[in-house]
Amino acid sequence: MNAIVALCHFCELHGPRTLFCTEVLHAPLPQGAGSGDGPGRGEHAEEEEGGIQMSSRLRAHSPAEGASAESSSPGPKKSDMCEGCRSLAAGHPGYISHDKETSIKYVSHQHPNHPQLFSIVRQACVRSLSCEVCPGREGPIFFGDEQHGFVFSHTFFIKDSLARGFQRWYSIIAIMMDRIYLINSWPFLLGKIRGIIDELQGKALKVFEAEQFGCPQRAQRMNTAFTPFLHQRNGNAARSLTSLTNDDSLWACLHTSFAWLLKACGSRLTEKLLEGAPTEDTLVQMEQLADLEEESESWGSSEAGEEEKEGAEGREPTKCPADSSLLSDCGNWQPRKLSVFKSLRHMRQVLGAPSFRTLAWHVLMGNQVIWKSRDADLVHSAFEVLRTMLPVGCVRVIPYSSQYEEAYRCNFLGLGPHVQIPPHVLASEFAVVVEVHTAARSSLQPAGCEDEPSLSKHEFVVTSGSAVAADRAGPTILSKVEAALTNQNLSVDVVDQCLVCLKEEWMNKVKVLFKFTKVDSRPKEDTQKLLSILGASEEDNVKLLKFWMTGLSKTYKSHLLSTVRSPMASEPRS
Repeated sequence: MNAIVALCHFCELHGPRTLFCTEVLHAPLPQGAGSGDGPGRGEHAEEEEGGIQMSSRLRAHSPAEGASAESSSPGPKKSDMCEGCRSLAAGHPGYISHDKETSIKYVSHQHPNHPQLFSIVRQACVRSLSCEVCPGREGPIFFGDEQHGFVFSHTFFIKDSLARGFQRWYSIIAIMMDRIYLINSWPFLLGKIRGIIDELQGKALKVFEAEQFGCPQRAQRMNTAFTPFLHQRNGNAARSLTSLTNDDSLWACLHTSFAWLLKACGSRLTEKLLEGAPTEDTLVQMEQLADLEEESESWGSSEAGEEEKEGAEGREPTKCPADSSLLSDCGNWQPRKLSVFKSLRHMRQVLGAPSFRTLAWHVLMGNQVIWKSRDADLVHSAFEVLRTMLPVGCVRVIPYSSQYEEAYRCNFLGLGPHVQIPPHVLASEFAVVVEVHTAARSSLQPAGCEDEPSLSKHEFVVTSGSAVAADRAGPTILSKVEAALTNQNLSVDVVDQCLVCLKEEWMNKVKVLFKFTKVDSRPKEDTQKLLSILGASEEDNVKLLKFWMTGLSKTYKSHLLSTVRSPMASEPRS
């Protein structure tokens, strides 16, 4: 998280002062900074805290000791600071934490080294302890602007027996430029910073009670009521926070807490890409999955009943038919692990451009595609590739059957080589048959085909009762698919994405046509005008739209019908 967390203090002599701040460094430190190759290796102990490597090694960009530190540091001069305004001793290297997971450094010092950051932290410190306070002066508050950043500030008091009113005023601030992120992090920051404050106040309260028990200050001050208070302090009132809490490792603990706060607050909120409404394919897949789960539950209950009924007679429970060809639901079919055809481009190379165009035309138009082969894996692979051209709801597969199945049951049918196909199907213009024969020689394959050796043993013959002429335009989507497949500059993955976009484009046209004709019941003249506007007035495009209309999800159809039945839909058109 790009933010700065700082501890601030209101000094009675010097006003608001920044005591300790922790910032995030995304860029790697200069060579030699924080590494063990330079001098001083092993001088400082390291420890692991929540996956963050702790160290107090000298930063290469930190000011050096002595006078050079005062001249290079953007902070106040040493003469303008008292014991209560100072956290780390002069020349202290500060603290660095290395996050091994993200290679981010968390650096703590009294002031930010960068002048611009120092100015931002300084202004936030002054505002948090002067004008930007909540009622009661103790509690959280939010302020800031686009130029100087936005600030979450939590003010609190620390008990001090030598201070005016027996307490000193502090604040912990978190500064970042992202206003929305800071507001969304408010509950998290409030809880964690409140825990740090409670721990500081608890330690200071113990010291305060011990000092009051040994030497009560209230009675002593009442006896010297007419003496100016500032002359009675003798320089002991402005004590450091370490002496108020009696904790010499206070700054190291605060560094650990601030570094963890920055890391945890940055990882708790992540940006997510919203892809909008689900596509029709996604809706259909969800519906198919729900149907399968319901079917499996019904099968489980029926089998349990059969077991209870027939268990006494010692008979086996009734099982599902072993013939997988009877499973017409495409959701039940899982493609084989072995992929003979790698992609549509690969199939086009194997079949040849004219045969592939004929096959693709029948697939897109919803005609029955029959593959006859002795190799069931080859048929499975072919259907796995061809189904990518259609919406999920338009695919009905019987992967491999021992008998012919009617077209209303499936539009992809796999058959053995000896299965007889009815003559009317062979002569029909609504079916295409791909017969796979054993090739006499490998030279029968088209030139330039980069297939596996297993495909070189086969010859593919594509026949249909309605041959698609080469000069026939066909549906518009077919021409675009062929253009993508022939473009060698496009990889297979890019072609797949082109198919997804083309299917979504034409499914949107299907939705418009469905609402126009099935829901609104417009006349044919208006429908023709709509098809012209959609760019689908040709005969093949109209047939394609009507077929793809069967692939619309039940969710979409029910949504349209419920909209029509609503009172708002019954209002007359203007």
